[in-house]
Amino acid sequence: MPAEIFGPDFEFLPQHKLLSFEEIVRLTDIFASLGVQKIRITGGEPLMRRGLPVLIEMIKKVAGIHDIAMTTNGSLLVRHAQALKEAGLDRVTVSLDSLDNERFGTLNGRGYPVEAVLDGIRAAAEAGLGVKINMVVQRGVNDQDILPMAKYFREQGHTLRFIEFMDVGNSNGWKLDQVVPSSEIVRMIHQEMPLVPIEANYFGEVASRYRYEDGDQEIGLISSVTQAFCSTCTRARLSAEGKMYSCLFASTGEDLREPLRNGTSDDEIRAQIQTIWSMRDERYSEERLNETPGLVKRPKVEMSHIGG
Repeated sequence: MPAEIFGPDFEFLPQHKLLSFEEIVRLTDIFASLGVQKIRITGGEPLMRRGLPVLIEMIKKVAGIHDIAMTTNGSLLVRHAQALKEAGLDRVTVSLDSLDNERFGTLNGRGYPVEAVLDGIRAAAEAGLGVKINMVVQRGVNDQDILPMAKYFREQGHTLRFIEFMDVGNSNGWKLDQVVPSSEIVRMIHQEMPLVPIEANYFGEVASRYRYEDGDQEIGLISSVTQAFCSTCTRARLSAEGKMYSCLFASTGEDLREPLRNGTSDDEIRAQIQTIWSMRDERYSEERLNETPGLVKRPKVEMSHIGG
């Protein structure tokens, strides 16, 4: 969360406007009845939420939920990895954009050291959590770290996913010429460590998968800018205050907190969710791709509000 926006005087939502754990679990149960099987806890930074292992344990008990993952900056993983595993968390994705302390400190805006994140990754693996690493690549900023990151996490045995720099939110200063296309990343790595493409694990998987030719270790590439995947998107997002977003680039969300609190039945909320999902027509990434170099201009919800 950018320090220049979320400084010491920023007024965060009061507690009563946030969904309680019980409300989150009730919605999870409704989503599960509609076919949702995977839940990902995101942020902001989800480990800032007090008692998070309790929520994960509650979600784990929901019929139909088979996989719970979390995306985190890794800063608190050393402290919480074991409790998260014991609560029922299956996997963790750690955001790390460089192994260089100076570049990483600049990118995270807080001067936070790389080694602290690597300690968190080690703690998660030792606790028995599945681990993946997400690297957002920006040309002229951290593209020199592509090969060092690939080599390091290949040796560590963790899947590294390269993400094209996207214009999420309204404040990250996105420019098209900062995007390093996934195809370029693949060529760069392939020259040093030959790669072989492999099939997707499931319909709607956002990452294209490759493995190193001489083993089973994988990398992934998320190409929202150059190879938009709107047509196969299967993800719904729920913000902390109970709004449902059907697109990462949405401008507004649909309020589910009010019906949760005004006596609306599960069946009625289920019908509301079905209507929202059936009417979704967001194609921002495809529109952006078709309109380039003229960018589709519209206000968008910040990623720190609804996660990745």
